[in-house]
Amino acid sequence: MNVTQDLSFLSLIANAHLIVQLIMALLFVISLTSWTYIFSKLFAIRSARRLTVEFEKTFWAGGNLHALHQNAGKDRASSGPLARIFEAGMGEFIKSKAAYAASRETMDHGAILDGARRAMRAAFQREMDALESHLAFLASVGSVSPYIGLLGTVWGIMNAFRGLANVQQATLAAVAPGIAEALIATAIGLFAAIPAFVAYNRFSHDVDRLAIRFETFVEEFSNILQRQSR
Repeated sequence: MNVTQDLSFLSLIANAHLIVQLIMALLFVISLTSWTYIFSKLFAIRSARRLTVEFEKTFWAGGNLHALHQNAGKDRASSGPLARIFEAGMGEFIKSKAAYAASRETMDHGAILDGARRAMRAAFQREMDALESHLAFLASVGSVSPYIGLLGTVWGIMNAFRGLANVQQATLAAVAPGIAEALIATAIGLFAAIPAFVAYNRFSHDVDRLAIRFETFVEEFSNILQRQSR
């Protein structure tokens, strides 16, 4: 073990045991990836919330549903999750009615409504999968990173005490640098875990609120389609 009296942060990392350095490097990569997902998810949820509010205002303004369906289908990528759910349900509703009209069969209003509802549920699941992406990673970082850092700390402390075997007189000054190097691993683990844990809880709450709005819209729009199918 390299015993050094320079207790600066960079010096402690540079003089840490190789395994402790590898654990620190792993935690740094995990933290960097976590922050990348945090910012990308923050912007994605804000955009989804803004586009959802805009579409709800347009929808409940009482405009023509067919015109709204055409506008929603022009640019699906930037139309927002709720607009895509509406577009899926309305598109299936129009196709089913056109199919019955072309076949000249007696129109089954229940089947048409069920088809539109299934299309909206499928679109709802796709939107939720997109919104919930990477949340599991943030949850894992928040729960596992402190233990990874603790592993580095335990290994570093073991290495520090092993180094005392080569010292004639065991003093705190001899073991302090090694213990400080080891504790940095726990600090880095906490630095990675805390933001990920907070972000996971916040994003989960926001996604749940959006899911409730989507489900409410699906039920309300299904009632509208039921009245129009008669």
